Amino acid sequence: MRLTVVGCSGSFPGPDSAASCYLLEAGGFRLVVDLGNGALGSLQRYAGLFDIDAVCLSHLHADHCVDLYSYAIARAYSPGGPQPPIPVYGPAGTCERMGLIHGPRGDDGLMTRFTFQTLAPGPASIGPFEVTAAHMNHPVETFGFRFACDGRTVAYSGDTGETAELVTLARGADVFLCEAAFLDGPDLPPDLHLSARQAAGYAARAGAGHAVLTHLQPWNEPDKALSQAAAAYDGRLSLARPGQVIELGL
Repeated sequence: MRLTVVGCSGSFPGPDSAASCYLLEAGGFRLVVDLGNGALGSLQRYAGLFDIDAVCLSHLHADHCVDLYSYAIARAYSPGGPQPPIPVYGPAGTCERMGLIHGPRGDDGLMTRFTFQTLAPGPASIGPFEVTAAHMNHPVETFGFRFACDGRTVAYSGDTGETAELVTLARGADVFLCEAAFLDGPDLPPDLHLSARQAAGYAARAGAGHAVLTHLQPWNEPDKALSQAAAAYDGRLSLARPGQVIELGL
């Protein structure tokens, strides 16, 4: 299994990164996890535009989903003709949410470029991946995921405030891709995002092998995030960066 960080900027694209997007590959199957602002352009550095087999969206905030609409346009108006639909797994209402980007009356058929599957907590299969989805602590319905294939696991928090579900989701994972939007400070809003220290604490409690902090706000200093996280976790720790590739099982 291979994990590629396509975009890791939190809340909006930064000068060096698109918003959230990750590419998981196994056995020739390519799964895109989240497709936030600017991600479709960056994704083409790592996979052919029409070589994606499925998309999985953690939630329907723009920095995690909005480029799905751009992808629908690409698939509808390809020079080779309309591309066949691929599955999109997302929270309830994903198709309608994407359609409203087209206009206030919704979509006129563009979303037929995808087949929409509604996520629910629990196990499912997407291509070669055994996927466990769990609700996270965020203002809209949001899922975290655990992807398993060939004895290797990647856990992904999506966006979340503090929740015990993260420990279960990431327990013993080879890689734990965890949001860390905040730095330590007073009066951080609850039930929204994690600080780098909180994210690292969950990695420690879960016994994750490699904690990768992501959803990094462009205005935060990366070195501060890393040092605050290191105070709570003594395992392998890194900050996500665009183009980062993690090979599992080599």
